[in-house]
Amino acid sequence: MSSLETLARPATEPANNLLPRLAQRGSLLVFGLILLVFAMTAPNFLSAGNIANVFAQSAILGILAFGLTCVVIGGGNHVVSGGLDLSLAANLGLCAAVYSSLNNQGCEAWQALSLTLACGVLVGAFNGLAVLLLGLPPLLATLASMNLVAGLELVLTQNSVLPTESALLASLAFGYWLGVPALAWVLLAVAALLTLLIQHSAFGLRLYAVGEYPEAARAAGLGLRRYVFSSYLIAGACAAVAALCSAAFFSGSTTGSGEMLLSVVAITFLGVVFSRRLTANIPGTLLATLLLGFLINGFQLLNISSFWVNGVQGVLILLVVAFSAAVAKQEGHA
Repeated sequence: MSSLETLARPATEPANNLLPRLAQRGSLLVFGLILLVFAMTAPNFLSAGNIANVFAQSAILGILAFGLTCVVIGGGNHVVSGGLDLSLAANLGLCAAVYSSLNNQGCEAWQALSLTLACGVLVGAFNGLAVLLLGLPPLLATLASMNLVAGLELVLTQNSVLPTESALLASLAFGYWLGVPALAWVLLAVAALLTLLIQHSAFGLRLYAVGEYPEAARAAGLGLRRYVFSSYLIAGACAAVAALCSAAFFSGSTTGSGEMLLSVVAITFLGVVFSRRLTANIPGTLLATLLLGFLINGFQLLNISSFWVNGVQGVLILLVVAFSAAVAKQEGHA
């Protein structure tokens, strides 16, 4: 058996104890119960149109959460020293402002799109260099980056909304294919692409190995720095794609993008419990995205204040972190 295959086994096989499996099945059961309750109480909740709208409205948060998931996989799931990118929401705000500014100045569509993607990847590269070259904990490095990027957005927009219009944004905002909004297709396309890359490729296999078993990965000859750095680049690209979705949804840049951060973190942590091994994964993040999306939608249909969603997110984060810690403690005593 090759060294790569040896590393692959811990990253793909389920844990021996039953807790992770019970967590996964319990999470799916809770998801189903939430849908059932809203279906019985909220008008038109399970209509095809409403479900399609939930997918579309979840695109921004979901794509950001995919980026954070990649960083967590590559850096490990330790809350303080593991992989983390707190700048994602701020990066979205800056990329949306960059696209709106370039588009308003008459740049060609491909130029505005390319420079927006470059902006997101550049922020991701900055985060990666801060973590790898300066040796800063990801929590502190990306916290500093978040404030720096948010400041750049304020300078660019003068703390105001930059409205803009383009054929690309119109297609994303109002386009439909097979009766499904374009933004929903973007969410599913990014999820499918990253699932292939992270869950079903040699790159993803090595990324898991680097995050979960860095010493073993180093002994197997894997370049830890290269893989961790690439995870931040993927996160930056996700922020740029989410920024385009945001610009389409809001018809330009928008202030207060940093408020999305709690939701992104909640989705990423919640996605862990949809895995048989309690590890971050793209399909789990997609399910968590839809769970939060249906919660928000159900509250809206029932005229319940959206402020309750923040409380629910906080409770979900607390429960998932506590459960993960309990499982880790149990495995440590095993």
